[in-house]
Amino acid sequence: MSAYFTPELFRFLTRLKRNNNRDWFLAHKDEYETHVRQPALRFIGDFAAPLFEISPYLVADPRPSRGSMFRIYRDTRFSGDKRPYKTHLAMRFSHQGKDVHSPGFYLHLEPGGCFAASGLWHPEPPVLLQVRSAMVSKPDEWRAVRKLLNWDDASKLSRPPRGFPCDHEFVEDLKLRDLGTAVDLTDKQICSPRFMEIFTTACRKMSPVAAFLSSAVGLKF
Repeated sequence: MSAYFTPELFRFLTRLKRNNNRDWFLAHKDEYETHVRQPALRFIGDFAAPLFEISPYLVADPRPSRGSMFRIYRDTRFSGDKRPYKTHLAMRFSHQGKDVHSPGFYLHLEPGGCFAASGLWHPEPPVLLQVRSAMVSKPDEWRAVRKLLNWDDASKLSRPPRGFPCDHEFVEDLKLRDLGTAVDLTDKQICSPRFMEIFTTACRKMSPVAAFLSSAVGLKF
């Protein structure tokens, strides 16, 4: 079994971070194709079968555009940071027809900062209300899921949200504005021939969070 990714992935991203401009990228686009884009698309295609076993409602889409792999190009239209390229590789495995913010799985590859994740990041208020209501209406299920949460809660509310009691068992959870879990990964694991198994195991570990959040917002898992 051969590895999907090699240390050349991280070397390319490190160099791109130092040379984040169009001329450099175009001069090294063959390296991007060989060490970043093509291995990622192959990984996504091969992950479809393991993903189906975890949830038949999530999609691994290996299309070169508008699929599971995020574009390398940054959207700089409304940003003060005009660097044109992302310096990480990212993939999402979401519900069919839903955007990246729907519950599913996410893979982030960056030198020294790789991780798998699942959850809801900055959900819209109506979506967050659905999740909070599910916490209260399904307390047994939420107790089993909440111990898996490990995202930074720096953005949590200082007071309970309107409509929820201050003395509720899950009052601290109800204050959360982002909900999710992550599994840290090493660069060595990413370059291992066993990486498909490693990532699949991480997704299985995180799946109770994805399942609860999916159900809360009316999606099957």
